[in-house]
Amino acid sequence: MTEIGRPQNAPPFHAERLLLLATGSLSATFLPYWLNWLRLSYHDLELRVVLTRSAERFVSRQSIAAIIGKPVPLDVWEDTPEPGSPHVDYAMWPDTVLVYPATYHFLSRFANGFGDTPMLLALQCTSALIGIAPALPPGATDSYAYRQNRAAIEARPNVVVVDPVPTLSAHTRERDAMASAPITTLIERVAMLRADREKESP
Repeated sequence: MTEIGRPQNAPPFHAERLLLLATGSLSATFLPYWLNWLRLSYHDLELRVVLTRSAERFVSRQSIAAIIGKPVPLDVWEDTPEPGSPHVDYAMWPDTVLVYPATYHFLSRFANGFGDTPMLLALQCTSALIGIAPALPPGATDSYAYRQNRAAIEARPNVVVVDPVPTLSAHTRERDAMASAPITTLIERVAMLRADREKESP
């Protein structure tokens, strides 16, 4: 532990309100570990989590809710009208958003300006810093569409994308799939972006 009670491997992270979106990749199975790590590492951090329907194949909302002590909504438009607008809340509440893991499908929709779910619409509109950790199938990093979509995302001034890391494919059993980088790497990149933007501010 450091002198401020943070684990040794926890980089400085000046976020106060963190919203985390998990999409449907096998890397989502590691989310409970990382959420526990976030709670231990940054005691004053307010943390909320949203899951896509596909993420529920790999991690349950009940387990996440038990860890963070808050309800974990799905990233869907509710059939029953409720007061307020979730996309406005998701856009305005956080100062930082992490997409962990981010699937090929999510990256394509985000890059092309889609807003067909509350979180996607919020991410298109928010001024919060956004950190994205892709998790990709074999061959995806070399595809034309991925390179184009990643370039479009990285052109946004409030977004950083971290490189995925090689991992064992659940299908081929070879190290030809790409898992999300550790959240520590994502936090470091977001912290660098925040520092750069603060230098640019008058």
